[in-house]
Amino acid sequence: MIEFSRNHFQLFGLPERFLLDSSALDRAYKDLQSEVHPDRYAAAGETEQRLALQASARVNEAYRALKDPAARAHYLLMLHGVDAFDETDTRLPIDFLERQLERREAAADAAESGGIAALEQILDDVRAEAHTLEARAAALLDAEQWDGARGLVRELRFLTKVVADIDAMLAVAEG
Repeated sequence: MIEFSRNHFQLFGLPERFLLDSSALDRAYKDLQSEVHPDRYAAAGETEQRLALQASARVNEAYRALKDPAARAHYLLMLHGVDAFDETDTRLPIDFLERQLERREAAADAAESGGIAALEQILDDVRAEAHTLEARAAALLDAEQWDGARGLVRELRFLTKVVADIDAMLAVAEG
């Protein structure tokens, strides 16, 4: 069974840093899941079955958090006492917000007119910006500049939502 007090990185035996080996994460996830999967404990007692279910849920939660760059960045900040999403501070740079508003409006217009190519281009642009932000955040996070990374992580999470929204528009437009 797993040690529930370990953080997500420790759980998978990975270094506590933003840049990580995704194939090592995938392997560690598969190994842990096979070890704690509830089916392995079908003949065990009720307590062991419940622990296996909790362990499996914990492994899944940790994997999702580390697999997604925005969630991994947020988790790293939380481990070091920095709340990137404090409800009392929702500030983002005005130029960033204006750019995203323009993109959302352009995406809505393209979706309304069935402009799949335009939606795909907007999606590519947002993903490119997210990739650039991810690289900047990675440099700060792996240098343990937690406060400096905070704003970038907020922007990255915002872009993740924009990507999801445009992906949904694209799915509808493609029918």
